[in-house]
Amino acid sequence: MSARPLPASPRPALALPAGIGLRAEHHAEFLAMQPDVGFIEVHAENYFGRGGRPLELLQRARRDHALSLHGVGLSIGSTDPLSARHLDRLAALVERLEPAFVSEHLCWTSHGGLHAHDLLPLPLTEEALVHVAARVQQVQERLGRVVLVENVSSYFEYAHSTIPEWTFLAEVARRSGCGVLLDVNNVFVSACNHGFDAAAYLRGVPRGVVHEIHLAGHVRREHGGAEILIDTHSEPVADAVWTLYADALARFGAVPTLIEWDSDLPALPALVAEARKADALLAALETTAHAEELHALAA
Repeated sequence: MSARPLPASPRPALALPAGIGLRAEHHAEFLAMQPDVGFIEVHAENYFGRGGRPLELLQRARRDHALSLHGVGLSIGSTDPLSARHLDRLAALVERLEPAFVSEHLCWTSHGGLHAHDLLPLPLTEEALVHVAARVQQVQERLGRVVLVENVSSYFEYAHSTIPEWTFLAEVARRSGCGVLLDVNNVFVSACNHGFDAAAYLRGVPRGVVHEIHLAGHVRREHGGAEILIDTHSEPVADAVWTLYADALARFGAVPTLIEWDSDLPALPALVAEARKADALLAALETTAHAEELHALAA
């Protein structure tokens, strides 16, 4: 595959302020406030139109901030053919905005032309691995660049899965040459829901492939007499996720980190305050290599 190298991080490692997901409700406030964040991230599909006020505001924000384009609708894991129209629109947006990162979810969202409007987990089998790695390569060839794939949270498992999720994710990266967007909250949510060790997940992902990290909030619900965690992006980052993030930094280093908040949006300063918590842990890597000290800051 001929893909150019992954673009450099928005700012040098060990001096990288965390970023925030920029939603339309915060556009005007963001431009007025000009918060000191490392980068901004938007959902690519929200800007597939040829113009309009939202794209104009994003382009203004883009002038002063590095940008990550995050896809939610490509359905890389589906058996439906990849949408040429979707890829064309994404390629045009990439060319127009020149983002630092382009990412998609390692999941499927459609089948037979019907869209579930949800990020559904994959069966973790060799057959699925071959299929997905080839699809990721196809996307990278169309865009002419390396993309990042993100692990999703899950609430069920396939009976015929044979590969641990972290091994599957690592193998997709190895076989396709893509990078990984590691969602630490999703690791935590899935670990609690399915009973695996979140720390083992981190150890199973190679150090060199993680180029961005996501942090977000989740909620706890009762279902069938048991507790289930749901990845809602509607709450502050949970204390236990901050602790797992400290583990991730100890393993992967100062990776560009983004705070996601998509529903029940707070005022922009509250979102920036979450990014400041990540900044403190990122900055700590300059002075310590000890996970215990990072955990103390995360507490």
